[in-house]
Amino acid sequence: MVRHNNQLPNNLPQLQNLIKRDPASYKDEFLQQQRHYKSLLAVFTLRPTDFNKSLDELVMFMAQVAHCYPGELATFAQELTVMLQTHGPVLDKDMRMTFCRALILLRNKRLLTPTDLLSLFFGLLRSQDKELRKFLESHIVSDIKNLNSKHKDAKLNRNLQNFMYTMLKDNNAKAAKMSLGIMVDLYKKNIWRDTKTVNVISTGCFSKITKVMVAALKFFVTVDANDSSDESDSSSSDDDTPNTREVIMANKVSKTTRKRTKNLKKVKRLVEKNKKKKKQSQSSNFAALTLIHDPQGFAEKLFHQLEKRHERFEVKMLTLDVVSRLIGLHQLIIFNFYPYIQRFLQPHQKEVVRMMQFVAQASHEVVPPDVLEPVLRALVNNFVTERNSSDVMAIGLNAIREMCTRAPLVMTEDLLRDLAQYKNYRERSVMMAAKSLIHVYRSSMPHLLHKKDRGRPTEASLEIVARKYGEVDAKEFVPGAEILLETENNESCDDSDESGDEWVNVSHSEDEISEDENIDGEDEEVDDSDDEENDDIESNSDTEGINDTDQSISTQNSTTNTITKKKKVISKKEQLAEKKEKAAQVSSMRILSDEDFKRIEIAQLSKQMTSAKNRKRPAEPEETSRGELVRLKDIENIYKKRKHDKQTRIDSIKKGQEGREKFGYKDGRLNPFSSKTNREKKKTKNFMMIKHKAKGKVKKSFKDKQIALRNHLTKLKKMK
Repeated sequence: MVRHNNQLPNNLPQLQNLIKRDPASYKDEFLQQQRHYKSLLAVFTLRPTDFNKSLDELVMFMAQVAHCYPGELATFAQELTVMLQTHGPVLDKDMRMTFCRALILLRNKRLLTPTDLLSLFFGLLRSQDKELRKFLESHIVSDIKNLNSKHKDAKLNRNLQNFMYTMLKDNNAKAAKMSLGIMVDLYKKNIWRDTKTVNVISTGCFSKITKVMVAALKFFVTVDANDSSDESDSSSSDDDTPNTREVIMANKVSKTTRKRTKNLKKVKRLVEKNKKKKKQSQSSNFAALTLIHDPQGFAEKLFHQLEKRHERFEVKMLTLDVVSRLIGLHQLIIFNFYPYIQRFLQPHQKEVVRMMQFVAQASHEVVPPDVLEPVLRALVNNFVTERNSSDVMAIGLNAIREMCTRAPLVMTEDLLRDLAQYKNYRERSVMMAAKSLIHVYRSSMPHLLHKKDRGRPTEASLEIVARKYGEVDAKEFVPGAEILLETENNESCDDSDESGDEWVNVSHSEDEISEDENIDGEDEEVDDSDDEENDDIESNSDTEGINDTDQSISTQNSTTNTITKKKKVISKKEQLAEKKEKAAQVSSMRILSDEDFKRIEIAQLSKQMTSAKNRKRPAEPEETSRGELVRLKDIENIYKKRKHDKQTRIDSIKKGQEGREKFGYKDGRLNPFSSKTNREKKKTKNFMMIKHKAKGKVKKSFKDKQIALRNHLTKLKKMK
């Protein structure tokens, strides 16, 4: 059947619509367009740099109806792929974009495998077309995200990761950097968050292209700050989005309108969205640096590259940041790192506070103290001196505190006591920084401090045991588990009391009572050296031949003192040993539940609050827990009186005006409820109400004013 006046060959959108509805009826028209497409493609192959509008429209038409005729268009995708592979760099940019869009349509219709398309698009990242590169990057990320939305295809992901690994080594800087950016984006969106992705990205840190190296280093520096939560916070903190509480109160109090109802629904959707994102971020919140296969080799290679390559100062700072994080996180040993960074620890050095942060991050207990001691001395000599300003001294003390928190053995007794003297410094910032350093050693190594700086002893401080270098305090039991035994005994006693059993009074001997009193009234700790001296005194007191009564009395007093001190020490040791035995007994006797661990945690916290001398006022809780990474604000934090901003000044002015009479016009009426004059009412009226009167007003001449004044005075005389 021949159709006369058929306009379909010239109207591709209408033909496309009809073919999608009934492919069999319009197959002849399609074949006609297919022949036209092949002829145009052959002509375009001869001159690929020119734009062909007819071919551009036909390619999109064929991609739209490809699922209707899969047999006839079996080689359509291959033809476009070959065209992009052979003539990709020289193709007209509009034609190249059209071919890519057509292939994406075929991929969405599942007529093209993802590996073939993505490998082609990664190759096209080398092109000089910025618009095309952006388009391909967004499609690659969205396509891989859709592939892993329902279930993760491990084989496909592995093949794509291997291909990206080769792309990172590409000589084209733009293609390598964009491939790295795609992998980082997939990691941050929790699509490829595995060890292979991190280790492929880590190879970019050793790229000869500086931009690729910087992008890889920034990934390891910024990804630890939980980017997913930052994205959720930034998406919910839009300026146009109203506050949840304000919208709810507006709907309760004000008149309900369509706009307010719409805003309330919008805010509720954002709240639910943020809750989902927070759950996802909590489930997948771990540092990328922990997934490195060989952290020691990786850090050594990075530090060797830092020493050999001559890069900008900002790039060196990034490298030092990553190396210091690796050293602190995995407790690595790189001895050359500390002398290298020591030369930058000068007050006039650029970014010196960040250098201090790197030193603190790279400090841990495994590093020998003699390796860290030169760095500590450099901080003390260059910063904590009175020739510097108070802010410089405070920052230096803060850096020493962060360093000693992670490696307390680096500090010596003499140096610590010298630094502790700054607690009485005239500037508040230095004073508070010195007190924070003292606070650190109160909870870790109090024996290095002077007796007056150790603070009030608590039950927790009595259990502190100073460890030597390399010593590991491995617990064979749960510390504090003895509290469970005491609670069980108390419960059993309560049960027996309820049942009517009589209590048995246990009479203590005088020795036990005096021993307990000595424990409660103890004022200072006794070292082993004191015990040896007391033993010598006791042995000397036993010598015969002393006839003088005063000497005998003094020797008797010394012997009694040594006996009481020995009892104190013995009672402490016995108490600690008894607690350890009870904790080991409870830990080995049964499996502890969550409630048991909560009781133990509460008991351990109460030890920090309970004074060892049974005084009424409890000691302050000690908070010396530090994270793996050093925060820059912990070093920059300076205690000083800041200047008030404008809003603070306004608030203080308003506070001073409370209870004070207002300035300006004062109402002189005796009765506040009496009416006002028309002249007073006129001051508060709107101008439009008195506009007609203002028009009639004409400025009086001097003579008219004289006449008016004369008449007024005459009127006053008559009234008298």
